Formats: sequence, C-alpha cells, structure tokens
Amino acid sequence: MSERRGRKAPHTIDLALFTALRNQLAVLLWRTPEERERWALPWEHPTFDETLESAAGRIATEALGTTPGWLEQLAAFGGEKRHQSENDISVGFIGLIPAGTPPPVGGAYAWFPLGELPMLPPRQRAILDEAIAALRVRMDQSPVAFKLLPPAFTLSELQHMYELLLGKRLHKASFRRALQAAWLVEPTDEWRSEGRGRPAQLFRYAPRKRRPTQRGIRLDLLIS
Repeated sequence: MSERRGRKAPHTIDLALFTALRNQLAVLLWRTPEERERWALPWEHPTFDETLESAAGRIATEALGTTPGWLEQLAAFGGEKRHQSENDISVGFIGLIPAGTPPPVGGAYAWFPLGELPMLPPRQRAILDEAIAALRVRMDQSPVAFKLLPPAFTLSELQHMYELLLGKRLHKASFRRALQAAWLVEPTDEWRSEGRGRPAQLFRYAPRKRRPTQRGIRLDLLIS
C-alpha cells in the first residue's frame, strides 16, 4: 500500500462548478497550458491515497481559492468520448458557488456564462450537459438554489436563482405561495433597497423540521 501513496490514479476528476453571473448561470473553466488557447473544466488525476470526494474538494479549492458551498458526485463518464488526459474514465462532480464570490485570480480560470461557452473536449461537454440536467432534477428534490445565495437574501433574489437554474421564468405569486408551503425560509430583521419602491425584507434558509426529509419547491406548478 505504501508504494501506491502519492501515485496518480488511472482516472480523472472533472468538476462542473456553477455560479450566477450577469443574469446567467455560469461555469468555471480552466485555460489549458497549450500554445493554442483552449478551455476545459477543471480536472486532475487523484492520488491513490485520496477518496473521490477529497480529491474533488482539493481541486475545487485550488481552482477557486475557496471551498464550494455544495459539491456532489455526478457520475462516471467514458465510452467513445475522448478526454484530454487520454484516460478511459472520468468521474464528474457538480458544485455551486455563491454569487458574488471573488473571481479566481491569476488568469488560468474564468467564469463563462452558459450562453457564451467555448468548445470543450467531447467528454467534458457530456459532463457539463449531464450536470445541468442533474441540477434541474435536484431542484425539485432539495433546495440547491440556496447554495448560490449569501446567508441573507430577498425573495426576489431567491426566485431569480431558481429561474437561472431552470432556464425559465416563474410566476411570482405562485412561487411565493409554494415557498411558504415548503417552510424553507424565515424572515430576518434586515431590509434592503431594490431600487424604487419600498425596501425588501431579507430572509435566510431555515427549513422547519417537520418532515423526515426536506423537499424543494414544486417547480412543475410554477412555470409562467
């Protein structure tokens, strides 16, 4: 076992890390060290003494300078879609970073809105597509949208994050009724101006423990 410590595993860890940027959902990309500029999802080979989760956390922290608010294993990818490492298998992870987190420094990493993506290696494009689909499935199972927000937020900001993740507009009144029914937030004593009109009250994520498991908001009922 000691001979294996520090050696690289024969698979890669590839990260699809998302945040909110300029009214779009954005993903973190890495500028590869090649003469011809190419961009890719952050990836590395884990060492044999790392778990998949610890390797993903390390890679994310090195890329961002901070630990993601949420990071979860997605799936294993391989088949005919090539990876720049030439390895047969890549394990994809998905993560969410609160909006407003300082951007990575040094120029090697940058946030790209999903509508402005450069060409990605085939396997990484599949990882990204699967990560986006998985986010939308998870939204009706757990409150992942809160991971894109600071600890205190307005209800308009929360609805905006749901809309970014879904890629669709939600009906305001229906969203707030569903949010109240889900018992996911509680008001604070703070208020914030959102332009003209009355200041908006700030809320925080504080689900009431009245069920064995906590669901998200019934999004199928809210599309406007």
